[in-house]
Amino acid sequence: MSSLLSSSIGKKLLMGLSGLFLMMFLLVHLAVNSLLLVPDGGDTFNAAAHFMATNPAIRIMEPLLGVGFLVHIVWGIVLTIQNRKARGNSRYASGNKTTGVTWASKNMLVLGLTILAFLVLHMAHFWVKMKVTGDPLLDHTIVSIAGVDTEVENAYRLVNATFSYLWIMIVYVVAGIGLALHLSHGFWSSLQSIGFSNELWRTRLNTVGQYYAWIVGLGFSLIALLQYFFYQG
Repeated sequence: MSSLLSSSIGKKLLMGLSGLFLMMFLLVHLAVNSLLLVPDGGDTFNAAAHFMATNPAIRIMEPLLGVGFLVHIVWGIVLTIQNRKARGNSRYASGNKTTGVTWASKNMLVLGLTILAFLVLHMAHFWVKMKVTGDPLLDHTIVSIAGVDTEVENAYRLVNATFSYLWIMIVYVVAGIGLALHLSHGFWSSLQSIGFSNELWRTRLNTVGQYYAWIVGLGFSLIALLQYFFYQG
């Protein structure tokens, strides 16, 4: 097992599996965040946030998610460094004239590090306040869950107040576009790493991946935009 993980194939497999795991998380995260747009003063989002915070299965998944991000980031950097060393000066031979290679595929490390920087900011805005330090905006509110009045933290108020700042909204919009670009190559790359490598699958999954990438990335951007322009006050 250790020899597999230390090999180039093993590292690519870990990258692929961790990437697929994170892509599933992004779909769930987008689905929950889309509830921010329900025009009910945040009740639906607060109910969903309460479920996510108190569900035992979700609590188990949180550390796994952290490991998934760590593995994906570390192996992404390692593989990029190894690939550049292996290619040496040959990677400069054709300059920018290489055909059949997308801009995103040539800049996955830059996009990944940009997303990592945004992730740190995102966690400081929300996760740290919800899980560690608390925040006055999280004062409890009452929502109806399955017909039962339940006291929950007002997560909607925190998110809504955060998106009231223009610079934060712009950062989230740009991050969403960066995420879409990263996923536009990462979707197919992750599946290729676990064995979907023939041309038939490549064509089909590349198309699916483009839809997935831009729906997810622009979905997050759109939520930030709409919160800023239509959900304040």
